[in-house]
Amino acid sequence: MAWYRANARSLPWREAPSLYRTVVSEFMLQQTQVKTVLPYFARWLAALPDFAALAAAPESRVLKLWEGLGYYSRARNLHRLARELAQRTGSPRTPEVWRELPGVGPYTAAAITSISFGAAAACVDGNVVRILARLTADGREFRDSASAAKYFAPLAAALLSPIAPGDHNQAMMELGATVCLRQNPRCAGCPVRTLCAAAAAGNPENFPRLAPKKIERHSIVRVWCERRGALLLHRAAAGARRFANIHELPTAGQANLDPAAASLHPLLAKRRRSITRFQITESIHVAPAPRGKLPAGLTWAPLARLESMTLSGPHRRWIQEILADRQT
Repeated sequence: MAWYRANARSLPWREAPSLYRTVVSEFMLQQTQVKTVLPYFARWLAALPDFAALAAAPESRVLKLWEGLGYYSRARNLHRLARELAQRTGSPRTPEVWRELPGVGPYTAAAITSISFGAAAACVDGNVVRILARLTADGREFRDSASAAKYFAPLAAALLSPIAPGDHNQAMMELGATVCLRQNPRCAGCPVRTLCAAAAAGNPENFPRLAPKKIERHSIVRVWCERRGALLLHRAAAGARRFANIHELPTAGQANLDPAAASLHPLLAKRRRSITRFQITESIHVAPAPRGKLPAGLTWAPLARLESMTLSGPHRRWIQEILADRQT
């Protein structure tokens, strides 16, 4: 932990952390890198400085502030969590109670309670798994990261500092994020190099062993329709699993067009993105505007109002790029 205190990066949620700042940062950092989170965290705190402000905010504002971070269920869960906490007389202090709240799993519960309340709960994420697998040179193959985390949880708990569990957890996170990297680990500057069996063997990148992910590839044909200064967008239903109430360019099917026929129209752009194990190629074609009543979920969005609407991060970027290219 001395190494951590001397070398930890200056991150805003680590400067005089409050419970609220810790919770927001932990939700944002789920499946997202620190460098991506930083500007969102600052913008979020400026708009919603505490649990009360978040609880009182409409979902549309919460999603707009989250726009671009992806995995929007995290934002909705954070919103629900704030509303549940607003009804309590005090904040829960144990990992067990936190795990009953929306969007809080074992890792998030351990991080929040160890940092905010000094609870003796070990965080076990990908960074911690990598460190422990290398320290022990454990060569067994794991089905996925979740099974690896479950396996190493007892060791993480045994190593946890009883005096400063929050600092210990943050030190492990920092070590994995800045030194014990997945590729090209910086072993020469590692504070626990002398204890590391994988470093001694000269093969730290062999650990941990995770079974290869099965990647599923999909292709989507989307359409670009304009009419009188407005762009046709599709808004996912409120009950949609991933993009509820989020706008994107409509697929050909959503616009009542045959994908094969739509793909014969001029191609504006072809973009790729990854969502969990899915690799998606999206082709965006100019298409005639639908006639008559719009199909369910479709709306004409004035170009001048796009900035105020909530779009998925990739689609906002693609729309901006297409509009910019058209002006050059």
